[in-house]
Amino acid sequence: MSRDNITIKSHNNFQRSNFMTQQLGLIADVGGTNIRLALVDEQGVEYTELRKYLCAQYPTITDVIRHYLDEVKASVKHACIAIACPTNSDWIDMTNNSWAFSRREVQEALGLDALYIINDYTAISMSLPFLKDDQMVQVGPGMIEPGSPKAVLGPGTGLGVAHLVSVEGHWHSLPGEGGHVDFAPIDEVDNYIWKYLNKRYPHVSYEQLLSGLGLIQIYEALCEMRGVTIVERTPADISTLGVAGECELCQAAVEQFCKVLGSHAGNLALNLGAFGGVYVAGGIVPRFTGFVENSEFRARFEAKGRFTDYVRRVPTFLITEEQPGLLGAAAYLMQEGFN
Repeated sequence: MSRDNITIKSHNNFQRSNFMTQQLGLIADVGGTNIRLALVDEQGVEYTELRKYLCAQYPTITDVIRHYLDEVKASVKHACIAIACPTNSDWIDMTNNSWAFSRREVQEALGLDALYIINDYTAISMSLPFLKDDQMVQVGPGMIEPGSPKAVLGPGTGLGVAHLVSVEGHWHSLPGEGGHVDFAPIDEVDNYIWKYLNKRYPHVSYEQLLSGLGLIQIYEALCEMRGVTIVERTPADISTLGVAGECELCQAAVEQFCKVLGSHAGNLALNLGAFGGVYVAGGIVPRFTGFVENSEFRARFEAKGRFTDYVRRVPTFLITEEQPGLLGAAAYLMQEGFN
């Protein structure tokens, strides 16, 4: 496949002797439960010293960063933090975490020359040009057109969506709330699920299907559709039983999930002509990439009427890299520079 130039690697074999000769930057990926921290050198070659900590064990983000830097015996002047909440003001207030802080005060407390705080899906989108073949699985045809727009969607607790465009050799993330656009039913099963959810919510978005809760809601709608008593199950239960073929309704739910995922991925391809690829991230799909490959994901991706041939040219990938947020934070820091 045609590839974009790669300058970031997610290996963990960086030689500690380089610490003395290279300027280091700090990168972090902060979720509701865990924070992952690592170092990257000024050449942007690789990140190293990856550590994971429980957020609840530290009163503030400053405390855990100081602990990390003491533990790895490193000094930094530049940092990029990817965080799962809005980042468009100085005050950062995490949605699923008790941490709340001023960007300026954290920068001053840590003695940083520069501190970039970006949304988690900004980071994931920034990782896309730097993913290697062993960090993703291609589903269906298509070739990456270097420099063309890219898109990413990630079913997890919610549904994250972002686009990435190249302007004069620099990548720029276009974050938004694409997970909350109107869900559009395609087949009879989709239509039943929409009616089922429309009785619960004033607005049925793609996130109501493409998320952990969404997988449960698809399963429950199918139970009602078939007149079967609903058995309480978690998203992991449904995906595990469905992929293993041990529960017919769970399998049907995962199959429908893949169809809807393909439809929305195709919508993103159309939005900006994402000939650089459409990528699937998040915590759900990596559990059953083989199932997705053999599902109707790609068929629904391409089912765009007069524009079927158009989207058929767009490659689709399932991200298997475990730390795309860190990889994207490294890419962002490298692009902004250590100045």
